[in-house]
Amino acid sequence: MFESRFQSFVELGDPAHGSARVGALRAELAKEGLAGFIVPRADEHQGEYVPPNAERLRWLTGFAGSAGIAVVLKDAAALFVDGRYTAQVKTQADGSVFEFRHIVDEPPTEWIAKKLKAADKLGYDPHLHTPDAVARFAAACEKAGAGLVAVDSNPIDAIWLDRPPAPLGPISPHAMRFAGESVAAKIARARTALMASDGLVISDPHNLAWLFNIRGSDVLYTPLPLGYGYLPLEGRPVVFVDGRKLTAASRQGLARQAEIDEPDALERFIDELGRQGRRVTFDAATAPAHLTQVLERTGGKADLRPDPITLMKAVKNPVELAGARAAHERDGAAMTRFLAWFAGQALSGRLTEIDAVKALETFRRASPALKDISFPTIAGAGANSAIPHYRVSEASNRKIERGIFLIDSGAQYEDGTTDITRTIAVGRPTPLMRDRFTRVLKGHIAVARAVFPPGTTGAQIDALARMALWRSGLDFDHGTGHGVGSYLSVHEGPQRLAKTGTTPLVPGMIVSNEPGYYAAGAFGIRIENLVAVETRTIPRGERPMLGFETLTLAPIDLALVEPKLLDPEEIAWLDAYHARVRKTLSPLVAAATRRWLTQATRRLAAANRRTSS
Repeated sequence: MFESRFQSFVELGDPAHGSARVGALRAELAKEGLAGFIVPRADEHQGEYVPPNAERLRWLTGFAGSAGIAVVLKDAAALFVDGRYTAQVKTQADGSVFEFRHIVDEPPTEWIAKKLKAADKLGYDPHLHTPDAVARFAAACEKAGAGLVAVDSNPIDAIWLDRPPAPLGPISPHAMRFAGESVAAKIARARTALMASDGLVISDPHNLAWLFNIRGSDVLYTPLPLGYGYLPLEGRPVVFVDGRKLTAASRQGLARQAEIDEPDALERFIDELGRQGRRVTFDAATAPAHLTQVLERTGGKADLRPDPITLMKAVKNPVELAGARAAHERDGAAMTRFLAWFAGQALSGRLTEIDAVKALETFRRASPALKDISFPTIAGAGANSAIPHYRVSEASNRKIERGIFLIDSGAQYEDGTTDITRTIAVGRPTPLMRDRFTRVLKGHIAVARAVFPPGTTGAQIDALARMALWRSGLDFDHGTGHGVGSYLSVHEGPQRLAKTGTTPLVPGMIVSNEPGYYAAGAFGIRIENLVAVETRTIPRGERPMLGFETLTLAPIDLALVEPKLLDPEEIAWLDAYHARVRKTLSPLVAAATRRWLTQATRRLAAANRRTSS
C-alpha cells in the first residue's frame, strides 16, 4: 500500500531522452505537414495533478514540475516555466535541446510570434487547451503570418509507445458527515447561478466531486474522479464517467441524483445540445476547446465564464470547517512526532532528505484516518531548500548537514486536507539565517493577525506578507497563499493570497499563509500554516470585519528567530500560538515527544536566554 499510494522517488522523465524524443516528434509533425506543436503540462481537465497517461510534457522533456509548456518547431524548441521552477528545469531538461524561458517574462505567444515563419502551421491538441488559450495562440500565429491547426490525434501519443492506460480508480461516496450538505441542496444552489444559460458543462473534476458528494482515485494525492457532468437548468443532471470506476455504493448514490453515461457519449451529447440551439455555460479555466468547438459548429452558443461551483466549493460549511480543525489536530500530532524525531537525528550525519520524507510519511501513516499524502513532500537540505518546489529524487538526494532544512508536506483525510511547511535549523544557524527567517516570520504573523473589511482581495493581503522583506530589499517569487479543498485538492481556487489574487475573501474560505525567502545555492526559508477566513467582532468598530483563524498546529523553530527584529505584538502572537500548539497536541503524543514539545513551544524570552547561553 505504501509503495503504490504514497510518495515515489522514481522520476518518470529523463533529460537524456530529450533529443531523441524531440527528434521523433519532429518526424511525426513532418508527416502531418506541421511546422511545430504545442505541448502543455495538462490533461483534458487542466488539472495540476494529472494521470500518468497525460504526462506528455514530462515524457518529452524530463521536466517534472506541476506547470509548464513546451513549443517544438522544426529548428527550435523552448520550455516555459514560472518562477517556482526556473532552477529545477535546468536540472531535469536538456538545455542543448530546449531554450528555457520564464513563462511570465517571455510568454510562449511572444516566442511563437518571433520564431514562426509565414505560412507555417502550428499544431495543437484541442482537448488540452482552453478556448482562451487557443485564441491567444491563434493571435500569435497570425502575427507571424502563420496558422494554428487543431490535430485530430496528439502526435506524442503516436511516439510514446509505452504510454500508460487511462486510470480506472474506484469512485466512492463522500459521506454527509464529511460533506455537510446534500447533493440536492448543492444542485439547487448551483442552478440559481445559471439563469442566463440552458445548462453547465462541468469540466473540473473537483467540482464534479464536490457537487455529487463523490471522491475518486484517478490521480495521485488528490481524490479525483476524472469525468464530466452536465447540469441543466431543469431536469436531471448527467454524469459522464467510466462505469468500471463505480462501486455498487457510488453507483446507487449517484443514480439517485443523475443519469450516468460513459465519457465517449459526451461529444454526441454536446453535439445534440448545439443542434437544439442551446446556450451552454463552460468553465473558462478548465473546459477543453474541443467541446466548445463541437457545440458551436452545430449551432449552439458557448458561454465562457467561471464555473459557479468553484466559488461555492471554496466556501466551506460548518461541517467542513470542523473537519478541517480535526484533521489539523491529527496532522499536527504526526508533524510534532516527526519534528521531535528529527531533532534527535539531524546532527548524526547519517540522515538524508529521502530518510526525512519516509519518516514523516511513517508518522502520518500511524493514523488510520490517513488516506494519502496531499502532494509530493518537498524536503530540501542546504542549497536544495532554496528551490521552492524542489522534489527529492534518488539522484538529487543529499545528506542533512549543519545549516537549513525545509520540509513542506501535507495529508489527505476524509474530513480535511492539510499543507504545512517548517524550516528547521540543523546546528547553530548563522546571523543571516536568523535575520531572513525572522523577516519571513514577521510577514507570516502580519497575515495571521490581519483584520480587514469584506471585499478585501488576496492581492491586498499579499503585501502584508512581503513588507518586512521589502524593507530590506528582498522578496519571494511565488504567491503568499493558495486555497485548499476539503478532502480535495491542496491547491484550490479561486481564492489566493498573491499579487494576482483578485477574488474577495469570504468567511469559510481556507488559504495557506506561506511567505518565504530563497538564497539560490545557499538556503531557503518558508513558514506555512493554513488559515480559515472568519468574521471578527471589533469592540466599538463601525464596520463588519474579517480575519483569519489559524488551523495548522506545529512548532515554529525558535532557534531561527531573532527577537530583536520582532515587536511586542509579534512576540505575543508567537507565544500565544505556541501555547495553543502545546495545549492541543500534548495529549495526543507520547511522553518523550511531549517533553520535546514543551521545550519547542516555550516563550520566546526563555528561548532567547537558552540560545544566548
